[in-house]
Amino acid sequence: MTITEAAQPLIRVLHDASRPDLRDPSRPRPVRLYLWEPPQAGRPAPLVVVSHGTGGSGSDMEWLARPLHEAGFRVVALDHHGNNYVDGYEPEGFLHVWERPRDITFVLDTLAREQPLGPVGVAGFSLGGYTAAALVGARVDPEILWGIRTGAYPLPEVPEFPGLLEELRRLYPQDEASRQALEAAAGVDLRDSRVRAVFQVAPGVGSLVTPESLATVRVPVGIRWGGADTIAPYEADTRPYLEHIPAASGACAGPGVRHEDFFADDPADPTARVRVGGEAADFFRHHLL
Repeated sequence: MTITEAAQPLIRVLHDASRPDLRDPSRPRPVRLYLWEPPQAGRPAPLVVVSHGTGGSGSDMEWLARPLHEAGFRVVALDHHGNNYVDGYEPEGFLHVWERPRDITFVLDTLAREQPLGPVGVAGFSLGGYTAAALVGARVDPEILWGIRTGAYPLPEVPEFPGLLEELRRLYPQDEASRQALEAAAGVDLRDSRVRAVFQVAPGVGSLVTPESLATVRVPVGIRWGGADTIAPYEADTRPYLEHIPAASGACAGPGVRHEDFFADDPADPTARVRVGGEAADFFRHHLL
């Protein structure tokens, strides 16, 4: 089942002048939106922002956008610069994860200037799950990120970007100034007070997020994961969010559900994303309507 032709998203490209384009620093950072307006006009509809996984695209998130839109929400998915396949990949797009929640705050600021916003929620898949959590207080550990960049901590191979670490090391010297710059950027509080609820699907980088920051999250967080996920395994990536966020609750989407079942053209369990999309809509109905 797909979104009907009448409900296809409006596609827009915004530019954040406060941050540079990774390919051309003289240009502002691009942020592409896929916007589904609510079925009914009237008072500002609740808004859910959807963040894609590593190397994906907001255009792939129809399985999550559709049930939210059909439930009456205004939905906007976005492409994170340097980490989406539409425009191509840049090394910073994969490791400088703190730029992703800043994309969403920029989008909220832009939409709020155009018309009043309704209650806001954020949903994210994989690295998008971290992105959503960062907007309500989660912070990555800068020391671990520096260790990854220098090779002190192992980084699994990134299929979308072979040679990622080598390219990062070529672009950024491994000196004290670089370390301080990374720590200052990565350690900042990215909380956006407009976000009232978060829904994570197979969330990523849980092992890089500090338990202390997760303990400060004060909004409801719903979590779903696959029991056969080897890309964002439960113990390393989901458990930290579930155990340390005070208002987190979650459920396994199925013992045989893999990470790929949420984005593959031919998933082993084609019902997984349908069920989880419906559960996301129910979650936001409860917390935003």
